[in-house]
Amino acid sequence: MIKSDVLIIGSGVAGLTLAIKIAKKRSDLKITVMSKNSLEESNTKYAQGGVAAVWDKNMDDYEKHIADTLDAGDDLCDKNIVKIVVKEGPSRVKELIKWGTRFDKNSKKGYDLGKEGGHSENRILHYKDITGAEIERALIAKAKSYSNIRLLQHYYAIDLITQHQLGHVVIRVTPNIECYGVYALNKKNNDIQTFLAKKIVLASGGAGQIYRSTTNPVVSTGDGLAMIYRAKGRIENMEFVQFHPTALYNPAGDNPDFLVSEAVRGFGGILKTVDGEEFMYNYDKRGSLAPRDIVARAIDNEMKVRGVDNMYLDCRHLDMEKFVAHFPNIYEKCLSIGIDIAEQMIPIVPACHYMCGGVKVDEVGKSSIKNLYACGECTSTGLHGANRLASNSLLEAMVFAHRIAKDIVKTVDDSKIKKGIPEWKVDGTTDPKELVLITQSIKEIKEIMSSYVGIVRSNVRLKRASDRVWLIYNETESLYATSTVSPQLCELRNLITVAFLVTSAASMRRESRGLHYTTDYPEKNDFLETIVQ
Repeated sequence: MIKSDVLIIGSGVAGLTLAIKIAKKRSDLKITVMSKNSLEESNTKYAQGGVAAVWDKNMDDYEKHIADTLDAGDDLCDKNIVKIVVKEGPSRVKELIKWGTRFDKNSKKGYDLGKEGGHSENRILHYKDITGAEIERALIAKAKSYSNIRLLQHYYAIDLITQHQLGHVVIRVTPNIECYGVYALNKKNNDIQTFLAKKIVLASGGAGQIYRSTTNPVVSTGDGLAMIYRAKGRIENMEFVQFHPTALYNPAGDNPDFLVSEAVRGFGGILKTVDGEEFMYNYDKRGSLAPRDIVARAIDNEMKVRGVDNMYLDCRHLDMEKFVAHFPNIYEKCLSIGIDIAEQMIPIVPACHYMCGGVKVDEVGKSSIKNLYACGECTSTGLHGANRLASNSLLEAMVFAHRIAKDIVKTVDDSKIKKGIPEWKVDGTTDPKELVLITQSIKEIKEIMSSYVGIVRSNVRLKRASDRVWLIYNETESLYATSTVSPQLCELRNLITVAFLVTSAASMRRESRGLHYTTDYPEKNDFLETIVQ
């Protein structure tokens, strides 16, 4: 058994920021950060656009950022949480800079603030088109400077440890469920180890891999969401899956899909048809800079009406020298598949990008399970509501990491590491005879979700998805009960769980709001509340 004062599952901006802040305040605490792959392989690394924060107060203010966030969230944001994140955000960004993160500057040596869809002002701090990778680099370097932070790579968290593992019956309405740690698979030697801690934090990222096309890395399989659901924790708003409007359309296929940052449209890129017709003003007065839910639905509709596989992003009119300096990786990626942005429009399609729902947490990141916190994309804090405003995700992770750290530092000494936790049992299991049973089921889940629970939904599609997910779930649970644990099998199990949660939540919300659009209920119902538990 490996014991720590604090155990953090995930090594993106949420997990690493949290670890650094606790380590800085309490050098006596042992902190373990667990990553299922290499430390840097997280959704954070793939974030291109940047961090939204009120920076230039001559042009911008908190009220504008708050209003933009509430508007994008389609009346489902928690206004108190929005105010907290927006007002505390600039201080968190300043800490990132102090820790070594670089952001692009303009000719006047001030920060070059970009603009993205749904924002009324330029407030996006960025580093070229690899902001997330730059933040991850700085955070890893900073975390390694603390001797009380243990960074573990290639450990796959299988399940949370609660009273259930002690033989108690735990159901969703059981009061005072407690978390003691996790069982995790060491991917290098296939041993399953027990990790115990006084405080446990899920910073496990999103679940974009439930869809065939996603900008999320292959590690984004909803592990934290599935674990807390099995532990009977509270989850909400899973129907709100954000599809980024502009992933690069590449018939050869990419996994993940290459993201063409929203900042490109903020820079002046215009969405067009193959004939060069600008179409977004037919849907919203903000044109190509409308919020993501509106733009993604517009592109999806144009593709279906015209019977084509993609739309286009036109950058040919832009200053190409400045474009290449700002978006070098996007430029090079397009060149690699034969597209010269200076001469040709960029073919784009919407792709799954971000989970706006997740583990329900309070304003200090506490989940419904005692001693268990959650931070980052795996959570539902109330910030995003029915649709996330561009570049608010990294901001949310940093603000809540700060708040969780403060609460843990204050309360960790009141908790004890649980004794009497049993080791993981492997009796009666064997290696699966056919790996195709796992790989094919993963493909089926992706196809089901993409076909029936995508940008546009209906009762018939959701019922078909639910029936098929249920069938694969039963097959997989039978396989899981008799097979030795592997990352592939666990990921399949978690993908199915998240697919079920998204489909169930979508079926329950009988209205169209934000990222959830259904042809059976095309109007918004201001009085409807949906919580999936």
